[in-house]
Amino acid sequence: MKFPRTYSLKEIAALINTSFVGSDDFPVLGMNEIHVVEPGDIVFVDHPKYYDKALNSRATVVLINKEVACPEGKALLISEDPFRDFNTLTRYFKPFESAAASVSESATIGHGTIVQPNAFIGNNVKIGTDCVIHANVSIYDNCVIGDNVTIHSGTILGADAFYYKKRPEGYDKLLSGGRVVIEDNVDIGANCTIDKGVTGDTTIGKGSKLDNQIQIGHDTVLGEKCLIASHTGIAGCVVIEDEVTLWGQVGVISGITIGKGAVVYAQSGIGNSLEGGKTYFGSPAVEARHKMRELATIKNMPSILKKLENK
Repeated sequence: MKFPRTYSLKEIAALINTSFVGSDDFPVLGMNEIHVVEPGDIVFVDHPKYYDKALNSRATVVLINKEVACPEGKALLISEDPFRDFNTLTRYFKPFESAAASVSESATIGHGTIVQPNAFIGNNVKIGTDCVIHANVSIYDNCVIGDNVTIHSGTILGADAFYYKKRPEGYDKLLSGGRVVIEDNVDIGANCTIDKGVTGDTTIGKGSKLDNQIQIGHDTVLGEKCLIASHTGIAGCVVIEDEVTLWGQVGVISGITIGKGAVVYAQSGIGNSLEGGKTYFGSPAVEARHKMRELATIKNMPSILKKLENK
């Protein structure tokens, strides 16, 4: 998430009432999660396990809950609760805007695009040309949709990330200030849900096709010309490269990469990154030929045991 202008470190510290390490006028350009940070961004960290990763990331401002040595060329915001203060900044820069109409006046809809009755188009949404948005589709604020996109009934774009911090009193939600970006020539089936990024974009690449009832989590990037079959669930921060096929009921854990051209058979569970150009099956998913050999061996175990007993 980039700020509307360059803020000083002192200004940001005042917004969240924290002390800071660095010059008053140190420039702050935005805020992001660690996997998408760029120079000028704030990243937050609240666990010693991740201090070094945050301090050595591309972020130049680290919102942290301990006074530590500040790396050269960077600045620190010292907070009792970085998670809470990151939320404070999201709420300040991306406040919730209530809707005044089914199709917001601030939405931009391209030539030849059809929006069927009872669809909801939120604030600052951009939709390209020659799209079809079917009835009862909900497109939340700030989503971007390219040209020649079809979205079927019941689909929701831009719901919040499923991201919580456990506290003694219950779960505290990390607010979402990102977007969903749908590129050109994408088809999205009925009753799909694609969550917006926490600070960045959840992206569906050009020419990809989604079946019905698919969940895609926050900040996931789906490449070009992918095929995703029904009931697939993809967690947040996943990178799926171009021309990947996921068949029905595949489950994908967060934070992994699926390489270009990979094919994953139905009902597989993906618990780690997969190389491209191969076919996978099982839970945890492994190369399909290995899994099929394993299943064949298991099927033959009674006869194998019987032969051993007769020796």
